[in-house]
Amino acid sequence: MPTYVGLLRYTDQGIKAIKDGPKRRAAAEKAVKAMGGRIVHTYLTLGRYDLVSIIEAPDDETAAKIALMTGTQGFVSTETMRAFTEAEYDRLIKSLPSAARR
Repeated sequence: MPTYVGLLRYTDQGIKAIKDGPKRRAAAEKAVKAMGGRIVHTYLTLGRYDLVSIIEAPDDETAAKIALMTGTQGFVSTETMRAFTEAEYDRLIKSLPSAARR
């Protein structure tokens, strides 16, 4: 299943309601599971982003729905990236034409 990295920042509303964060995370895990995906892990981070979430979803459309669903709650803003495994990376590189590999 494809992997996605979600970069999240708390909104003013989200930081004011921080104590409910664990409940919101549990609800998100349930909702993502119902969409055929899985939240692999969520990290509290320091720096530009407050949270990094590793998510698996069946496809890009489902990942986009997960990001939109998360954003509509109003507690975080999101940025989502598709992540390729080492095996996927190797397969992509091997499929490049010879001239592109030089």
